[in-house]
Amino acid sequence: MMRPLRLVPGLLLLLLSRPAPAPASTVVTHLPGFDGPLPFYLETGYVGVEEDTGAELFYYFVESERSPGADPVLLWLTGGPRCSGFSGLAFEVGPVKYVLAPYDGGLPQLVYNPLSWTKMASIVFLDSPVCSGFSYARDPEGCDVGDYSSSLQVQRFLIKWFTDHPQYLSNPFYIGGDSYAGKVVPLIAQYISEGIEGRQQPVINLKGYLVGNPITDPKFDENFQVPAAHGFGIISDQIYEAAMQHCKGDYVNPVNQMCAEVLQTVNSLISEILDAHILYKKCVFSAPKPIHDAMARKNLLEESVELNEAPARPAIDCLTYGYYLSYFWMNNKMTRDALGIKQGTVSEWKRCKRELPYPYDMPSSIPYHINLTMRGYRALVYSGDHDLQVPQLSTQAWIRSLNFSIVNDWRAWHLNGQAAGFTIAYANNLTFATIKGGGHTAPEYQPEECFAMAQRWLANEPL
Repeated sequence: MMRPLRLVPGLLLLLLSRPAPAPASTVVTHLPGFDGPLPFYLETGYVGVEEDTGAELFYYFVESERSPGADPVLLWLTGGPRCSGFSGLAFEVGPVKYVLAPYDGGLPQLVYNPLSWTKMASIVFLDSPVCSGFSYARDPEGCDVGDYSSSLQVQRFLIKWFTDHPQYLSNPFYIGGDSYAGKVVPLIAQYISEGIEGRQQPVINLKGYLVGNPITDPKFDENFQVPAAHGFGIISDQIYEAAMQHCKGDYVNPVNQMCAEVLQTVNSLISEILDAHILYKKCVFSAPKPIHDAMARKNLLEESVELNEAPARPAIDCLTYGYYLSYFWMNNKMTRDALGIKQGTVSEWKRCKRELPYPYDMPSSIPYHINLTMRGYRALVYSGDHDLQVPQLSTQAWIRSLNFSIVNDWRAWHLNGQAAGFTIAYANNLTFATIKGGGHTAPEYQPEECFAMAQRWLANEPL
């Protein structure tokens, strides 16, 4: 296992022993606010994915800290859509996290995350779709992408990235993501699998994919919020019974006035709690939360804004305080210089860019789940069990709609002698798991349990 040494000659030797990074990439040995050299290999860079508009996707590559020559390579996408891949790196499964200290106008501090998934895999964190994070397009029209076009760009990115990094081509490759990314992950995997069958070069060693608290199909995702709210004790038996009676199972499109009224009551009660995690306090929240409402999407600005003002400041005991710190850290010149950001491309970094257009043009990802698993690719679907945005009930329901036979029935899975959640294994290498105490998204709330789950699944072991 190669680790960067604290002595400069050792660090130099380590970097010299690796293949030279691609021309548009930067090896990052130090980060502002992080004490000393990074104890892992970090590379950042740009990959062009569309010549006409000059669209380039920005990535952060962290090499496995265990056995990079043999460990899986994982592409990690963050939800939103249009949230930066850095969110996955700093708040979910990556090797750094912020010190949650009151912001005083200085540079926020970073520390090493010992529960990083880079202990078991090399991970590419990607700013996708284009114009998320530090990804950009010379022509502003290049930012206007949706489910299909952005997924094709990710496939293009991977072909080019692996061409520049051939030493990882033989490693098992997986695609992962959560929230809205969970919707496009199967589509991207489908494009990759079609490229493999068409003998596209280089041949990517795709083994499967994993999605957490995944947006999948509104017929399931949204319809199960009402029964989940009842199960969590947010709405009463009487309200739930009225909803069932008047809405006839459709809680998304009210079929009559009585249904509309009871849903208004339901939504009012849900608004009292944090739907990302029903046990946490409500805070200023800018998490990867999909925007389903058509009018809300229509009213969003269609141009990015110049650096103007910081996001609202949450209380320091809020989970979102780290998001707040990331805004100042990322918009600091020292940070941008360290990461190799091209000057003049992105004036203001935002964790999630709501103001850009995004057509939600793929109605459901279920056909891709069926196709991939039937072709032999492995799939892990997991849910934080306190998430009301995409309740585990909805995820279980669409998985059951696949009609796969059960291979290993519902049981607890354990960590340190305690139930860490529950799991069920289906035919065609499909595993579903809950994360006890997890929210939307699970690794942010229960990092230790998610680390154990990923470690076992990537090693082809039962949870």
